[in-house]
Amino acid sequence: MQLTGAEIVVKCLQEQGVSTVFGYPGGAALYIYDEIHKAGKSLTHILSRHEQGALHAADGYARATGRPGVALVTSGPGATNAVTGLATAYMDSIPMVCISAQVPVPLIGNDAFQEVDTVGITRSCTKHNFLVRDVRDLARVLREAFYIATSGRPGPVLVDIPKDVSNTKTEYTPAAGEVSIRSYRPTAKGNQRQVRRAVEMLQAARRPLLYTGGGVILSNGWEELRRLTYALNLPITHTLMGLGAFPAKDRQFLGMLGMHGTYEANMAVSHCDLLVAVGARFDDRVTGKISAFAPHAKIIHIDVDPTSISKNVRVDLPIVGDVRLVLEQINAVIQEEKLDQQPPDRQAWWQEIEQWRKKRGLRFTQGSDVIESQYVIQSLCTLTDGQAIVATDVGQHQMWAAQFYGFQEARNWLTSGGLGTMGYGLPAAMGAQVAFPERQVVVITGDGSIQMNIQELGTCLHYRLPVKIVILNNGFLGMVRQWQELFYESRYAQTDIAVAPDFVKLAESYGALGLRTDRPDEVIPLLRQGLAHPGTVLMDFRVRRESNVYPMVPAGGALQDMLLGELL
Repeated sequence: MQLTGAEIVVKCLQEQGVSTVFGYPGGAALYIYDEIHKAGKSLTHILSRHEQGALHAADGYARATGRPGVALVTSGPGATNAVTGLATAYMDSIPMVCISAQVPVPLIGNDAFQEVDTVGITRSCTKHNFLVRDVRDLARVLREAFYIATSGRPGPVLVDIPKDVSNTKTEYTPAAGEVSIRSYRPTAKGNQRQVRRAVEMLQAARRPLLYTGGGVILSNGWEELRRLTYALNLPITHTLMGLGAFPAKDRQFLGMLGMHGTYEANMAVSHCDLLVAVGARFDDRVTGKISAFAPHAKIIHIDVDPTSISKNVRVDLPIVGDVRLVLEQINAVIQEEKLDQQPPDRQAWWQEIEQWRKKRGLRFTQGSDVIESQYVIQSLCTLTDGQAIVATDVGQHQMWAAQFYGFQEARNWLTSGGLGTMGYGLPAAMGAQVAFPERQVVVITGDGSIQMNIQELGTCLHYRLPVKIVILNNGFLGMVRQWQELFYESRYAQTDIAVAPDFVKLAESYGALGLRTDRPDEVIPLLRQGLAHPGTVLMDFRVRRESNVYPMVPAGGALQDMLLGELL
């Protein structure tokens, strides 16, 4: 049948099972928007208040569901406003397809109104991108975009569609069979010989440690990870992106490792004799000083992306493959050889870990006069039983959330890890709330971060999204101020943001419920009130102004060189 490019876009989205698109219209995108409007209830469009918000919402939707998020923006500033959202998703390997409109093909390169080189601008922050100059290529390109975004190491893919392409007709053929790209064939299963060698190394190790990252979540591999952890009685630590893959309340979980990791996790890394990295990329925030990272350990690295292996840290046994499938292979060998029936005796290793745990490196004291940020998050975790979907921005509140909100399940933690994007939290939470309208979705943010995309309160109210926003308001750009205190002799250069809006009045002006307290005894009652409210709520907690996140590994320091502040 003959269809226009815009009609093909809608057909292909429906083929891929897409039910929700986040976006912001503009002239070059109008044909596509018109067809989405005609599609009615079969394709819901969520109108953000800024393109960055649309991309972060699609990102949050993808992280919470495991399905690709979809965003639609117009040409020129629409595309450039989307770049931060694309880069955020790219750094964290989030599956996303962004459709950007472009000026008509004859005008490309002529500095036309709202023209930018979208493909050139986004080349370094997407897994792949396309410019569709011929409508006959459009269906194929869109199908390839979804395949690339969701296979191998996931990531955002951009499809740039000129306006005349979206209004030109061509013969449309429905999808037939799976997409195949000759030059792109990601490895799925691990090499069986290497898998067996990994099991042998796990059996022989006296002080093994599982170090797991976002790849476990992306591959839906957490059940297999838990089976392995329990079968061989292994201690386990997560990166920031891996939180939720293993229950935080479980005794075998050591907490997060790295720059703001727990004392026991960082000491275990520094003293283990076998480190099994699963779906993690040895980020600098995790390793600290590379030459001192896991100095006594043999290293096994499991990852779907071969370019990540031995990129930062040399490994002894690489296994390339989908994390879930490789863990299935490892568990099959363990079961086949009945190794789970008599796991190795690691009592001495666990006793050593328990001694580090006794340091209680995350403890804090909540007094009667000033609210401590940690107390707010700890109380939130208790009231939600660690089961809420939590989105954060970036800064001190992000690290406190990682430390004190005990995630029990995967895909409940939405945060910008690699890029560290302020303004991510609220729109990401919107995306998750759209996907799960009945779930409790909470944003933990700071008074600096929330102002980056606070206009998305309008989107929340427009679509009646009952997102709960918890602001830890200290009147500073807190994490930058912390660094200035510790390493720049307390010269607080451009980090004091005490002049800020009245967040309660601002919330009310949008039609949301606004709440505020500066009293510790009101924290739990206010949280209860906010969480129970059926609509959008903004809770402004006036917390201690100059608290620091500890433990902390200074930039370039080794994990065992943690700054513990006043804690010990």
